[in-house]
Amino acid sequence: MSDLLHDSFYRFVRVESPPELAQKLEEVCSSAGLWGIILVASEGINGMLCGSQGGLQTVRDALEEDSRFSGLMYKRTSSSVQVFYRLRVRLKAEIVPLGIAGVDATRFRGTDVSPLEWRELLGREDVIVIDNRNSFEYTLGHFKGAINPGVNNFRDFAQFIDQNLPQWEDKTIAMYCTGGIRCEKTGAWLASRGIEILQLEGGILHYFQQMEDAEQDYDGTCFVFDARQELDTQCKVARTPRPPEFEGTVSQFLWRGMEPERDKVLSGDKDSGNIGNVVNDISSGLARKVLSRSRQRSG
Repeated sequence: MSDLLHDSFYRFVRVESPPELAQKLEEVCSSAGLWGIILVASEGINGMLCGSQGGLQTVRDALEEDSRFSGLMYKRTSSSVQVFYRLRVRLKAEIVPLGIAGVDATRFRGTDVSPLEWRELLGREDVIVIDNRNSFEYTLGHFKGAINPGVNNFRDFAQFIDQNLPQWEDKTIAMYCTGGIRCEKTGAWLASRGIEILQLEGGILHYFQQMEDAEQDYDGTCFVFDARQELDTQCKVARTPRPPEFEGTVSQFLWRGMEPERDKVLSGDKDSGNIGNVVNDISSGLARKVLSRSRQRSG
């Protein structure tokens, strides 16, 4: 198998018939020989696909023909092996859950900041930069000077923001995440309350792709939700020793579960085996359930 490509993409847009769209996307992706996951909801789509350049182009062409998804931003990276173990197109209530009912990201949003503009604001004293990801993702890598919200789930992020907003009244709030979707959902929630935020356009991955010297502003690696697990500032697969802060945490469970499959990717092993199983565990929350049961037994 030759080297493959990985596309991630999303858009918040009103979808009148999610089942119809999901069926179409599954048919297109299947015929194109792609594996990965696409979430479809009434608020839009959120996808990660891996396969050949031609297969991915087929999906891009199909989405471009639909006016709702014309001009999508794709974050493209490479992989030596297939990083998913099957294709899943799933219907969901939301394409990314903030944990607050009624957030309309098709109507409200924060203000996008380009990578160049982001670099300029990183050093400003009047700007608060917040990492809109889970704590273990921050531990692996983050923009220099960014605040770690200390949450283990995106659903807890809103509480962190509400608790700290009063002390940021005289500051400009800037947020970033892996590919932009979590910031866009948070930005919609805050914009609906009349609170303006800046959000890094396309997230960390877009920044890496646009800024050749991204390591000047970013320490460590970026966690990605597939078998590669970590990408460096050149969007190459990387490996970070398990940080001591992970001991006894959910992150430790996820990390240990992913290590064997990540080793396959790093070594160029063409046998993908069950590479996607742990990825599925992460996205479904199974890892947290297993760890909780383990603690209950030991207690």
